[in-house]
Amino acid sequence: MLVRRIARPLLATPYIYGGISTLRKPQDRVPGARPVVEKIAETADKQLPVEVPRDVEQYVKANAALQVGAGVLFALGRFPRLTSLALAGSTVPTTLAGHRFWEESDPKVSFEKTAHFVKNLGMLGGLLLAAVDTEGKPSVGYRARRAATKAADATEKNFAKAQKRAAKAQKQTEKRLKKASR
Repeated sequence: MLVRRIARPLLATPYIYGGISTLRKPQDRVPGARPVVEKIAETADKQLPVEVPRDVEQYVKANAALQVGAGVLFALGRFPRLTSLALAGSTVPTTLAGHRFWEESDPKVSFEKTAHFVKNLGMLGGLLLAAVDTEGKPSVGYRARRAATKAADATEKNFAKAQKRAAKAQKQTEKRLKKASR
């Protein structure tokens, strides 16, 4: 559909641009990402048997590379459901790291960060819609349920036919036994 061919590149553009920008100068994003990475690493260390690396710049680069790669694939319509989920997943830490409006005391900076935060929420909503968009085709779940229903119906039908054949065979056998016993 034409709308998808236009909407996907538009939705992917900020991720591709932002990812490339971050890959060129990851140091600019490290201070904002540090609290998020530390919180994630601290939580992961408590729950995982291995220690999670704490190199913030590597996390920033990995997130940027994910945004560029998934953004390009999404814009091209390749694996749109998977890539939109990947972009949605990268939006959360990016938003929490880059737009911490609740920590700002300057009203102008706070307003700007709030606007970006809300914009990212809107983009997240668009990505979630794209993640469930089956492009008019039935979903895998629907197709699986339908196949299961068809299989159950066919099994019942075949079972009923087999019962009829067995009953018919039993009657024929009874007739033969009666004839033979005379």
